[in-house]
Amino acid sequence: MAAGSAIEFRLDPGSGVPTYLQLVQQVEHALRLGYLKPGDQLPKVRDVVASLAINPNTVLKAYKELETKGLTAGRPGQGTFIQATLSQVALPELTGLRRSLSGWLAAADGAGLDRDGMVALFSSALRDFYERRRGSRTRGSPASGETEGVA
Repeated sequence: MAAGSAIEFRLDPGSGVPTYLQLVQQVEHALRLGYLKPGDQLPKVRDVVASLAINPNTVLKAYKELETKGLTAGRPGQGTFIQATLSQVALPELTGLRRSLSGWLAAADGAGLDRDGMVALFSSALRDFYERRRGSRTRGSPASGETEGVA
């Protein structure tokens, strides 16, 4: 992790998500989980370039996107700093939820699901949860419950 930064970026080349968006998503996730808060500094562009071996323009594009979303602000000569948060849950609650999720992941692994299978099952369950919560389906989709277990 770069000195003065509360986040260390990682890339997943097989995700199909553009590199700059992976950086944006990681900052947004860290904000939602309370790992980053207003005033925290993002790694300097040169440090991200050195650690990930990517083009400086890619990092600049990600940081510009975060600034456009109102989440960060650049300070000339100093770096890029968090100016807003997306955090929704207090850290003690997140700890319990993470523990529960870790148990679910271990059970899914024990059942033979690989990473992609876990993501597909979780994504399907999350989509079904929000569709039920909304109380309505999107136009042209099957009636409630017909997609249970389908990614």
